[in-house]
Amino acid sequence: MTVRLQSTQLQRSLGEASTRLDRWATNPWRRASLLLIALTGSFMLGNGIPAVSGSLNLMDPLASVMSVGILEVMVRVRRHWARDHQSHLGRQLLDMIRIGLLYGLLLEGFKLL
Repeated sequence: MTVRLQSTQLQRSLGEASTRLDRWATNPWRRASLLLIALTGSFMLGNGIPAVSGSLNLMDPLASVMSVGILEVMVRVRRHWARDHQSHLGRQLLDMIRIGLLYGLLLEGFKLL
């Protein structure tokens, strides 16, 4: 027998957050600024991961495996969302985060050459 959980205000608010963000981003300038923030934030994260792991000199293989794993999960989620042919804000944000993270990691790799 399963027990039905109580519907709290926090649960309802978090459940509606994606629809509210999607409604807020219907303006093209807001959507572009949100995508640009996601791109630059993930680029900075992509630059920071190798810098921190390189300065510690302990976790280079672990950081690279985790980065590849995160990117693979993002690709799999993107594939799942690609079946729906509508333009979703979540899919666009995921693409921008993937591009920024990958570009930051590649730029750091080319700095080492």
